[in-house]
Amino acid sequence: MAPIITTIEDLRRIAERRVPRMFYDYCDSGSWTESTYRANEADFAAIKLRQRVAVDMTDRSLATTMAGRPVAMPVALAPTGLTGMQHADGEILAARAAEAAGVPFTLSTMSICSIEDVAEHVTEPFWFQLYFMRDRAFNDRLIDRAKAAGCSALVLTLDLQILGQRHKDLRNGLSAPPKPTLGTALNLLTKPRWCWSMLRTRRRTFRNIVGHVEGVRDTSSISAWAADQFDPRLGWDDVRRIRDRWQGPLILKGILDAEDAEQAAATGAEALIVSNHGGRQLDGAPSSIAVLPEIVDAVGSRIEVLMDGGIRSGQDVLKAVALGAKGVFIGRAFLYGLGAYGQAGVAKALDIIRHELDTTMALCGHRDIRAVDRSILRTPPARAVGSSTRDGASAAAP
Repeated sequence: MAPIITTIEDLRRIAERRVPRMFYDYCDSGSWTESTYRANEADFAAIKLRQRVAVDMTDRSLATTMAGRPVAMPVALAPTGLTGMQHADGEILAARAAEAAGVPFTLSTMSICSIEDVAEHVTEPFWFQLYFMRDRAFNDRLIDRAKAAGCSALVLTLDLQILGQRHKDLRNGLSAPPKPTLGTALNLLTKPRWCWSMLRTRRRTFRNIVGHVEGVRDTSSISAWAADQFDPRLGWDDVRRIRDRWQGPLILKGILDAEDAEQAAATGAEALIVSNHGGRQLDGAPSSIAVLPEIVDAVGSRIEVLMDGGIRSGQDVLKAVALGAKGVFIGRAFLYGLGAYGQAGVAKALDIIRHELDTTMALCGHRDIRAVDRSILRTPPARAVGSSTRDGASAAAP
């Protein structure tokens, strides 16, 4: 009997059974003690909504724009590395599902499917995420390839110049494709569906890199190259140079401080993403939703504010919009769907979020997502979102 799926958590449980341990853990873990990873969800749960009655709830609309692009709801698929290891050809399948749902898909530099692979399988422009590498020529080639593929926005990640310590990835010996160890082999034997789909695709390593960097042709050579490539010297002048080469909508990802938000606004970028990298970088940093209001207040209308981190439901989307985000990015939520059922699972995840967002907005007395503001929140943001304890419970401000 097929399972009844009504929540993102339902998809997570299925993905956990179907995806090999090292790749499931890559998706479903944070850095160090994972306190920030847990806070991303817990702080959303602390925010309470105002229920309204005797309000006309007909003719509702979730349509809006994100970074100037019309979207069916204020949601985009976040750039996630190794997406094609959650399911064979994962980036292509996720991009197709996003296109069908009318929301943007963002391809990671560290994807399994290449920019060109995805472009061949969709009809609408997608977004591309860039890391700042020491190899400037490679950076420039990636930007040029994204332009040639018709990507309509560039997402520049600012918070991964030094890699956070991710204990599960280190213990699992994460690599793509998996290294042939006894432990990995035993785990793969329990995932026949995943193994069969991987045997049927040629996309099993980082295709944005392999064949595009001299000397990088296989897993061992890409590991050696990537280990030294994230450039810790990244500065705001570098951001401006990337903006000038791209010459299109630029979105700056990884802003978690109001002063940095001010700097981001000064670059002329289209938008910024309030993000702590899904709790996978600085453990002990605040949740994204906790700092969203102060960043919105700091930049005003000078730059569009988006956010990611902890989105597991349409209610979370509504809370983020109420606190000033023009839209949100979902990562784990769609990856769970992908790992569970491929393209159909991503479509299911998006449908769950759309339905929850629409229902919650109506119960809060609103018909148009563009009119939602902080008035729908019962608990003031400063008290609803506080520091989180190590066990994941949110501690309200005094």
